[in-house]
Amino acid sequence: MLLGLAAAALPLPTQAAETNVELNRAWAAGYRAAFTCSSLWNGAGKTLADIERDELTHIYPEIEADVRATRAEIDTKAKRVTVRYRDDMPPRVAEWTGRDGCVTLPIGVEPGAGALLHDTRPNLDAQPWPLGDRDARVADREVRFSVVAADRARFGGRTSSLLIVKDGRIALEWYQPGHGLHTAQRTFSVAKSIAATLIGHAVERGQFDVKAPAGIAEWRTAGDPREAITTEQLLRMASGLTSDSAGNRTDAIYMGGASVRQWTTQWPLLNPPGTRYRYANNDTLLAVLSLKAALEEVGESFDPAAFLDRIGMTRTFVERDKDGDAILSSQVSTTARDLARLGLLYQDDGMWRGERLLPADWRHFVTARAGPQPDGPFGYGAGFWLLDASEGIPADAFGAFGNRGQYMVVIPSRRLVIVRQGYDDTAERLDIAALVRAVVTADGS
Repeated sequence: MLLGLAAAALPLPTQAAETNVELNRAWAAGYRAAFTCSSLWNGAGKTLADIERDELTHIYPEIEADVRATRAEIDTKAKRVTVRYRDDMPPRVAEWTGRDGCVTLPIGVEPGAGALLHDTRPNLDAQPWPLGDRDARVADREVRFSVVAADRARFGGRTSSLLIVKDGRIALEWYQPGHGLHTAQRTFSVAKSIAATLIGHAVERGQFDVKAPAGIAEWRTAGDPREAITTEQLLRMASGLTSDSAGNRTDAIYMGGASVRQWTTQWPLLNPPGTRYRYANNDTLLAVLSLKAALEEVGESFDPAAFLDRIGMTRTFVERDKDGDAILSSQVSTTARDLARLGLLYQDDGMWRGERLLPADWRHFVTARAGPQPDGPFGYGAGFWLLDASEGIPADAFGAFGNRGQYMVVIPSRRLVIVRQGYDDTAERLDIAALVRAVVTADGS
């Protein structure tokens, strides 16, 4: 009898594998549509050749071959990208909204079913730095850090931009050919630090309490233990929720066009909240849903672009799902200069041009080891990584880290902000601690 049960179960892995093949093709088509759309129209845009070389290579191994095999149909008038993956299904579609970047539509949705907004962002380029780009660089300081740029290959990975800000002004700025100061690149998980910043701004305005239960509507049923999870625990990757994989890749949202709310609110509790560190995209997405709900209670909408424009990050695009929920765990495009602006906001402890935008203790909050910690060389605060245990680096150094080599590091005691964007892969990655250490040494102050 036992042998019969085992034999009957044997075909299941094969069936699952076949299903995954079909699903991976749909994921791959969604990936190509999304990355092509964002890369073409966010910021200054990129050429198709650069998109093929940089954005659509060295990605998830289970979909890369299918990504390379698909072709994008680009409608420049409608700003729409369609990618076909099966003859009996509609193509995957990503559409540019303008103000909030691109939206990837769900599998099976016909082209043209999305809402095309095409609102524009303000052009502040002529304003003085850091709000705009005028007088941003200080040429006589570039010599101090030129050795870092000249030696950038020593730190590993494929660097696309390197920017160093000292005392509030750009001391070094370098871009790979084809990139420039207005080239927007995917942030990956640097978006989590932007999410924490938007939450901090709401805290400063008295609209949000991170220590209160997150207020997720789907958890407000009698006896649901998840109702006790706080937004702070979500920001510190200590929710206790389970997820489909370590790191919680959220493919259904990123590549499948699934709803943020539908995907993130379903997971059960695995550990008591606040007791285990588990890096998860869902935690950040849930924290943002919590913020959105709190703002709606006081009659306000959640509008990341409005805040970003206030600090000159006008080429930072927070993309959304089909329902309008921000995908602030990864799907954001930004420029090196915009990341430097974010760094300056934290360097100046939440002050921007004489106005307080973040609470006076917010920098301390996001850099405090107040929750369970990850294994490895870096600690984790609330949406930010900590370099306080890295040899040769000041103890107050912290940063926003993202996949494929996206980094923004702030060292308040040195008045330094370091931005590095890249197209790293699993075989060749940047050593961020080595880069920061080299900048600190070159600074010498």
